[in-house]
Amino acid sequence: MQAITTMSASSLIPTTEPRFRVPDARGRFGQFGGMYVPETLMTPLLDLTKAYDEARRDPAYQQAFADMLRDYAGRPTGLYHAESLTKHVGGARIYLKREDMLHTGAHKINNVIGQALLAIRMGKKRIIAETGAGQHGTATAAVCARFGLKCVIYMGATDMERQALNVYRMRLMGAEVRGVEAGQRTLKEAVNEAMRDWVTNVRETHYILGTAYGSHPYPMMVRDFHRIISIESKQQILRAEGRLPDAIVACVGGGSNAIGAFFEFLDEPGVRLIGVEAGGRGISKGEHAARFAGGRLGVLQGCMTNILMDGEGQIEGTHSVSAGLDYAAVGPEHSYYREKGRLEFGYATDTECLDAFQMLSRTEGIIPALESSHAIAHGVKLAASLPKEQVVIINLSGRGDKDVWSAARAMGTEIKL
Repeated sequence: MQAITTMSASSLIPTTEPRFRVPDARGRFGQFGGMYVPETLMTPLLDLTKAYDEARRDPAYQQAFADMLRDYAGRPTGLYHAESLTKHVGGARIYLKREDMLHTGAHKINNVIGQALLAIRMGKKRIIAETGAGQHGTATAAVCARFGLKCVIYMGATDMERQALNVYRMRLMGAEVRGVEAGQRTLKEAVNEAMRDWVTNVRETHYILGTAYGSHPYPMMVRDFHRIISIESKQQILRAEGRLPDAIVACVGGGSNAIGAFFEFLDEPGVRLIGVEAGGRGISKGEHAARFAGGRLGVLQGCMTNILMDGEGQIEGTHSVSAGLDYAAVGPEHSYYREKGRLEFGYATDTECLDAFQMLSRTEGIIPALESSHAIAHGVKLAASLPKEQVVIINLSGRGDKDVWSAARAMGTEIKL
């Protein structure tokens, strides 16, 4: 495939209306999405929408984004034919899109670079972010260090305990990490605290939201910044196989890596696009984070989408062995494409995730993030059911260094140094 240096920078971010003409001017993906925020945030969100629309049409901004993706993040990432994994499971040929090879260890840095450049363009010198698994927080801390921006990261106290390595990495790079003790002490509560901070300090602060969720324009922006995943993989699979894949599989929490991996294939009806949610301990109340398996339509933290909540609108508890998928809602664009019949969704349980975590480590010498392990679990089952001449791409959204301690503990082993 051609490197980004030979690709038109203006092709990395859409400058015209995307596929299916979404979102509309109100930030709606059909009935999903929108801007459900306090009045105090409407003006900054409208200002952000205007600033982004101007930036994505500016060749200088586009080029700066392309340059940072190449020189700082490490794009393009490889599309790796996992021959040993394919042989182990049988069936279709499996390829891994290696987002785990990016600087800081996950796809998250694509979006952080795009938003940080936008914040600088808007004159914002203070950055806040939320994080669950810590990969978005780590990417944010890194890019803020690179540009000399003040950085505050909100993280649930439970997630800080299970992702202690990433907490240290963020602090090492100069970020202030603020633990959140409210509620379940996980990602939803971290988002709440970040939004409270933004309301208070909106004049000098930009909120780098980490997934394709929240109020407009965030789902659109985050999708656009991650679109590079499918731009590359489409070119790479054509070069490797001479045709498009039969299926693409990606894990879905808020849905940023998945929408990035799917976007360039939306108009390819022969390619199945499959999102994998966190099945936790099983699909019963409070034991999972599979919104399409047990959720309903509602509004949470800025947009309308599928949410795990009861009949009275109270948000239900969630659980996943993976901190990054442990969230009660899913990005509105995913809900829209599912309603249109373009995206399929399944789930993997904690046990299946941990089995996949070990399987990829032992067959390919690649330790996946627990989030990505959900996609591996579902992807290998799919591959095993397909003929050998078919092709499946699994988006390996992050590496598992951060998860070794948590995975070991979940499998009954305590690591002693």
